[in-house]
Amino acid sequence: MPTSRKSALSQDDLVFAIRSLPPHPTHDDLLFIAMLLSGFYGLHRLGELSFPDDVELRDDQKTIKAASVVISPSGYQYFLPGHKADRFFEGNTFPLSAELWLTSAGTVPTRSFFMRRLRILFNKSIAGQSMRAGGATSLAENGVAPSIIQATGRWSSDAFQLYIRKNPVLIQALIFGRSLQSMPAYTHIS
Repeated sequence: MPTSRKSALSQDDLVFAIRSLPPHPTHDDLLFIAMLLSGFYGLHRLGELSFPDDVELRDDQKTIKAASVVISPSGYQYFLPGHKADRFFEGNTFPLSAELWLTSAGTVPTRSFFMRRLRILFNKSIAGQSMRAGGATSLAENGVAPSIIQATGRWSSDAFQLYIRKNPVLIQALIFGRSLQSMPAYTHIS
C-alpha cells in the first residue's frame, strides 16, 4: 500500500497564515506564527517546538531555551537541545534557562495548542509534519543540494527524500542539485 502522508505547507500557505492574523493579535496568535515559520524554515518536527499533550511524555531537556537565541540582521538562530537523531542530548548547555516558546499562560505550548490553531487555517490534509515537508520541498525547489537539506533537517539517512512533495521532475532536480530555474522550460512545475 502507498504511504499516506499529509500535504506539505507552501510559502503561500505561510503568507495566508500571517495575513489571517487579527488586527490586534494576541501573544498566543504571534507564538503560533513564530512556531509555524520556525518549523517550516528550520525543518522541525512539531515535537521539537512543543510538548506532547501527555504530561508523562514531557521532557524539559528537549525544549529550546530562550538563552540560546542569537539574533542578527539577517535572521535568528537557536540551539536545538535534543531531537530524534540525538539520543544523548549532547549539546544541552542551557538546562536552567527559560524556554523559548511560552504561551500567554507561561507554559510551553503543547501539540494540541499548535494543532487547534493550524485547524482554524487549514484543512485536515495539513498537520504538524507539513511544516517539515514544506520546508524540505521549498529548499529542493530552490536547488539546495540534497546534503544541505539532509543536514538542515537533521536526517541521518536519505529518508528526507520522502518529505519532498513534488513530482519526479523536482526529485530529479534535487538529486542532481539543480534549481528549477536552470532546467529547460518544458520541465518546469506549475
